[in-house]
Amino acid sequence: MQEYKDKESLINEIKKTADLFINEYEDVEDADKELRFELVDKTPQEMIAYQLGWMQLILHWDQDELKGKEVITPAPGYKWNHLGDLYHEFYKQYQGYSLKELQRMFVDAVGQFTEWVNTLIDDELFGTGKRKWASSTPSNWPIWKWIHINTVAPFISFRSKIRKWKKLRAAN
Repeated sequence: MQEYKDKESLINEIKKTADLFINEYEDVEDADKELRFELVDKTPQEMIAYQLGWMQLILHWDQDELKGKEVITPAPGYKWNHLGDLYHEFYKQYQGYSLKELQRMFVDAVGQFTEWVNTLIDDELFGTGKRKWASSTPSNWPIWKWIHINTVAPFISFRSKIRKWKKLRAAN
């Protein structure tokens, strides 16, 4: 897994990979947002919804913990070994939006997310045990790993997916 020397490098990587991912949508037609191909496991709409869902979920975990609320990870009613059900909730939540609306929502969410990351001090971001929600699994990751695995990593892998989706669309 990629590591970061400081908060600024993490934020820069989030912004860079987010831009590369969402810019892939410039030539995707809204009428095709729910078009599924067997060789790609998600539709264009589902790819953005997944990203939006995870960014919002992490922000809620942190906000709730800071308010003294109990944080249930990954979400109330969902288990880590059945995340597919949670993903379907993300897809449903963002289903009624146009592709342009989803793109704007994504850009706004990345902005909110990076603003939040910027509020964290290095000890919170890179130390372990700084948030209960980040220590809620046996891995006991520092916050930066949760951020990376739910932003940078899927921005990169989903960019490949949307590019593959576009090639399949062009071939059909």
